[in-house]
Amino acid sequence: MQKLSIKQLIIITLGLLVLVMGLMTIHQRRYFNKNVKIDNVAVGGLTAKQALKKLQDNPQTPKVYVNNDLVYTGKQPVAKFTQADEEKVANALHRQYTFFPSNKDKNLLIKPQKFNQSVVPQVDQAVSQKVMELNNGRKAPINAYAVYENGQVQVRPAVGGTQYSLDGLHNQVEKELVQGEVKLKPIYKAPLSAKSKTVQNEKTKLEQIAKRDVTYQVQGKKYHLTSADIITRATYQDGKYHFNTKVLGTKIDEINNQQATLGKPFEFKTHSGSVIKTTAAGSYGWKISKKQAGKTLTNALIENKQTVNAKNDIYGKGYNQQGTGYNTTSNNGIGDTYAEVSLADQHAWFYKNGKCVLSTDIVSGTNNKDNETPKGVWYIMYQQTPSVLRGLNDDGSKYASKVQYWSPFTDSGCGFHDASWRHDWSKQAYLAKGGGSHGCINMHPDVAGQAFSDLHKNEPVVIY
Repeated sequence: MQKLSIKQLIIITLGLLVLVMGLMTIHQRRYFNKNVKIDNVAVGGLTAKQALKKLQDNPQTPKVYVNNDLVYTGKQPVAKFTQADEEKVANALHRQYTFFPSNKDKNLLIKPQKFNQSVVPQVDQAVSQKVMELNNGRKAPINAYAVYENGQVQVRPAVGGTQYSLDGLHNQVEKELVQGEVKLKPIYKAPLSAKSKTVQNEKTKLEQIAKRDVTYQVQGKKYHLTSADIITRATYQDGKYHFNTKVLGTKIDEINNQQATLGKPFEFKTHSGSVIKTTAAGSYGWKISKKQAGKTLTNALIENKQTVNAKNDIYGKGYNQQGTGYNTTSNNGIGDTYAEVSLADQHAWFYKNGKCVLSTDIVSGTNNKDNETPKGVWYIMYQQTPSVLRGLNDDGSKYASKVQYWSPFTDSGCGFHDASWRHDWSKQAYLAKGGGSHGCINMHPDVAGQAFSDLHKNEPVVIY
């Protein structure tokens, strides 16, 4: 027998090695490694087709745990493999491939085409409920946040807590539900840190506000206000500013004391030229609302407006809650268009732009506590033609009087109207028992129409 040479031995050895490696490669590409699972079903040593068959024969019914407590059990498998999933299993075989056989444990997750997605919200709800129960009595974390106080912006540090978070649990359920059993381990909620982009953005927003100022125009006067004059405390969270404007109250009080007219007596020059001071009981006038001024001025700071007007911040009394007379500065706030009523003279004068357009006798309320016409500066609430006036007589009986012209000026029901039923138009009529009205200004039918035309909504009515 001829002896093989060393060269021939090497060639044969290499050939055998190549053959073994080739056979091993073919095997590794055809079969799953020993300890591989797909959706928790062991497929080690199986081909892709065999693995698919085993997956079809072993559908997994879902069970979901939170901190080892079972929170959800499905009645039916949520994932069912069919021939349509053959390519997915083949791709899994390719993913787990190793050149040399491996004993490493590996669980590959595949979502088959037949997956009951409607189960996921049910699981999410069960998980959320469980986490809520676990958090009962636990301390919530406090995010770091920026705050503006005392003219400065500071960042309050975060405070940790012991409550669990839902973060990441949904994604884990969505991914692992195909394998049947899902074990969730929620982590503690992490508060926003002082260095987070969110908190730093809050700080920047508040620093911008802190540097701004605005001119507040009230009628003809201007008030320069800094952010410190307007804001006691401010935060910027979840994309919104939150303001405390208590400090602004002092400035608004000062402005109201100087300029507002609501609830104050007026100096008024009568038809005769004498100057009187009215009572403060009337409803005519305006006043700045501290709350509304706070909104207007903080919005101005946010939008970096240079000037804002107080006209949208005023309020009034009675029928018109928006206030009356803000745009009027002449004649101590009453203006040059108004109705003047002298109870002593039982006479009324109607002025348009400073000119008297009507002068007429009237009859006012009977001179007793219940029916007297109220003194003060009021305003025409509305006008109606025709109308029916309803109320109670002194004896308690009801009345309903038809009038052609009705212009009320008090919430209690006093106003200008014609009185066709009246026969006594003397200047002493209101002094007699039951001789006057129930508080209204009775006008003769011959002039009531002109008076109605001369009056307009929100115009002042001066009664003294």
